[in-house]
Formats: sequence, structure tokens, C-alpha cells
Amino acid sequence: MTISRRSAMAVLGGAISSASLNRLSAAQAEAFDIEKGPFQATRESLKAYRVPEWFRDAKFGIWAHWGPQSAAEYGDWYARRMYIQGERQYEYHVKTYGHPSKFGFKDVIATWKADKFDPDHLMQLYKKAGAKYFCSMGVHHDNFDLWNSKYQPKWNAVASGPKKDIVGLFRKAAIKQGMKFAVSEHLSNSYNWFATAHTSDKTGPYAGVPYDGADPTYADLYHALPKDYDLSNMTALGSGAMSRVAPDSWKQLYFRRIKDLIDRYEPDLLYTDGGIPFDEYGLNLVAHLYNASAERNNGNAESIYTSKGRQDCVEGTCVLDFERSLASGIPANPWQTDTCIGGWHYDKTIYEEARYKSPKMVIDMLVDIVSRNGNLMLNFPLPNSGELDPAELKILDEITKWMAVNSEGIYSTRPWKIFGDGPGTKTAAVPGQRFNEQSRRDLTAEDFRFTTKGNALYTFVMGWPQKETVIEPLGTNNAGMKVANVALLGFKGKLRWKQEAEALKVELPPTSPCDYAVTLKITGA
Repeated sequence: MTISRRSAMAVLGGAISSASLNRLSAAQAEAFDIEKGPFQATRESLKAYRVPEWFRDAKFGIWAHWGPQSAAEYGDWYARRMYIQGERQYEYHVKTYGHPSKFGFKDVIATWKADKFDPDHLMQLYKKAGAKYFCSMGVHHDNFDLWNSKYQPKWNAVASGPKKDIVGLFRKAAIKQGMKFAVSEHLSNSYNWFATAHTSDKTGPYAGVPYDGADPTYADLYHALPKDYDLSNMTALGSGAMSRVAPDSWKQLYFRRIKDLIDRYEPDLLYTDGGIPFDEYGLNLVAHLYNASAERNNGNAESIYTSKGRQDCVEGTCVLDFERSLASGIPANPWQTDTCIGGWHYDKTIYEEARYKSPKMVIDMLVDIVSRNGNLMLNFPLPNSGELDPAELKILDEITKWMAVNSEGIYSTRPWKIFGDGPGTKTAAVPGQRFNEQSRRDLTAEDFRFTTKGNALYTFVMGWPQKETVIEPLGTNNAGMKVANVALLGFKGKLRWKQEAEALKVELPPTSPCDYAVTLKITGA
């Protein structure tokens, strides 16, 4: 039996000393069997955590949001939406595989082959493109573990589907390339998210015929929902899908599986899809991750836990993650944007209809995020085979070429006094407030972003101007520095420039050294 810190306070009417709470936390750690170390499983203790320098320096990571839901190649949340009559995934599933009462997600898993999966080749491409860390999917809401899972012995990637240790193979390949290794978990929402598998069609010839999730034979995949579980609103995508209301038995299983993931693969970064889940269960996982990392690194917690809960990361504790959005201003603490060039799980219609993000949009986002003290973790969704499609390879190649010229202004940099200037800076005024990537303006030659490293100020001109660029924040009245030299990364010649009171004016060569944003390296007297 475990007792939460809040419960203990309530039982004792709040009359409990700090020393008593520390003893209680130690008892919790014993009960959860987590690694002992500098952190206890309390929010107060985790406030002392500080983001390691490697993450501040890395700036760019690549993610493979890949699993059995990629088998159908028909978009995100396939395992949920295939059980919602009227959804495009349902219609596709019925047409391609048959009715989900007869051919369910358990059967889709068997079609995930990963027959062209070459993690070493992928990691070579990702490293060449400038990624400093790589993230493998560990487990999605579909309750299927991508490693030889101790606590999900049947529904994992070694026992079913491709019959390969996906996480382990990715980790080995990333380490071989000198990259940090990350893993993502989305498991805490699964109990409610997957409830659609227990429903049935509302109309048509199969109306009222239960889908295969209702068969207790497969409860280890679809969950053993209680008889009084309310399924009435489960087919509404926003209703209950991401709820974390679950029995203690599920919370305990969640804890054991993610702890197993941490213990086996020692991730440098653990991404969780949401805030820290399930009170003491989640807090114990975070403390365990950090303490295990400290044990390996001379007492220093070098691993990172990301959370999308702003309240989790106000002080220490973790790195705040923004899904498909980014922070405004320059937050004091490093943060991360996770986004995708298309959909999360592979969708062949996005490829066929050429709806991926353009290389320019990716580069603009990377520069914008880094200028605001953030990192970009970019998902390239893999198809069933595990091999990038031609359009993804082209985008990756464009990133590679741009990084070859401009990465000096990205890696190991820190923010300047402002992140940027120009029309594209008009975002929410409150530091830390999110704004969605879909609402961002295209950045042009009138937009600038700034980073610093050593005695250099890097100014990204977000388009190629005609002959001259005029940078108002670097005029003598605004910059707080006297410019001594201006160089253009990727250009060997000397530039003509003049720092006036109202702006720094720089004449540019006839030809740009790269596509998309260009980088001026500015040093002071």
C-alpha cells in the first residue's frame, strides 16, 4: 500500500513536519522500488532539478513516431478511430481489412512488418542532418510496447508484429553515431483512449455487434473495463479520449512498464504525452529517471523528463514541451517544441497529396525556436516498412544542406536580449504563452532572429534581401555594442557594412550561400 503526500497531510490534519514528510517520501521510494539518489518523489524535491548543458547545446532532435498504428499507413490515432463509425480510419479499415468486430487492431498489429527497417542507415541520415538526439517511440496510447516488455509480454514488438526490439535497435544505432537517445511514452491515457474498441456500430448491418475489444480474451491489449464503464460518449474524439481517470491496478501497471523502459534503455530524455501522470506514480518515475542518471554520472542527473503541464515545470522538475506550438518571448528555462513534418503516424495520403511541411517552414521553425531558448524535436513518421519515403528524404536532405552552412549559429548558442525583429515577431506578449504553429506567419527577408555564442552575435536573415539588409536592433542606439566585423556564414569574401545610429546596414553578395535563412556572424569591438 502506498500513501500520497496529500493523503498523509489530510490524515494528520496538516500537522506534519518536514522531516516526517521526508521520511514518508523515503518510504514511498521503498514501496515503488526506485533508485535512491538526490531526488525524492515529491514536487518540492524535484524543484532542485536543473536542465543539463547537453540539452541546452543540442537544439535539434529527430523523432520516429512509429508503431503498429503505422501499419495501415492511414494517419494518427488509427487504433482508436478504426472503432468509430464514420471516421475516415473506420471507413478505410472496413474497406481494406473488414469489419472491426472480425478484424480488429490486434490483427492490424500482425501486418506491421518493418521489413525495410535499417536503424543504422536512418541514424546516419539524421546525424548528417544535424540532429544531436534521437527519440524512439516507446509505447503509444495503443497499449503496445516497442521493446521486449516484462509487463506486456504478448503485445510488444518482440513478441508480435515485426518481432524486433525497436527501442533497443534504435538506441544502439543512436549511440553508435554519438547521439543522445530519447524515448517517448504515451501510455497513461490508454485506458480511456482505447475504450472505443469496446463499442459497436450504431447503424447498419453490424449495429450493436461488439467490436473485438469487448472480447475478454484480449483484455491485456484493449483493457478489462468494468461492467459499469460509461461507453456512451467514447466515440466523440474529444470526450474522455485523453482522460487519466483509471483504477489503481492500471496506474501500477503503467508505473512498472515505464520503469522497465527506463531501466532497460537508460534514456537521456523521456518524453511523456501530457503532464506528469497519476500523482505519486508519475513523480516516482521522474525521481527514478533522475536518480538512475545521477548514479551513472557521478551524482549529476543528466537525463531529462519532458512534460506538457506548465505547472510541472514552473521551477526545476522537468523541461516544458509544446506540442505543435512554441513559447513566445524568451522563457528563462530551456524548453522543447515537438512537431511533425506531416501527421504523427504515417499517412500515405499526406505523401500522395504532397502535404508535408516545406523545408523552409522547418528551417524557419528551428531558427525561431532556438532564438527563444528552445529545442526542436521533429518527427519523420516512418511507414509500415520502416523506410523513409522519397518526399521525407528530400526534406531531410534540404535540412542537411542548410545545417552544413549555418549550424554554427544554432548549436551551443544562447538567446540574445531579444529573440527577433520584424513582422513575424508579432506573437503573444506573455513569456511562456503558447501559440500554435498553424497561426505563424511566413518569415521573410524583413524578419530577423538572434542567437549568441562566445563573443559572436548570430543574426539570421529569414529570407534573401535585395542587395542590402537593414537590421534596426543593431543600430548604435539600440544594440548596446559597437560592431567590429560582419561575416556571412558560407561566404568567403568580405562584406561591406555600416553601423549607423538607427540600424546596421549590410551589403550582401549577389548569390546566397544557401537556401532559406542566411546567417550573419557579428562580433563587437
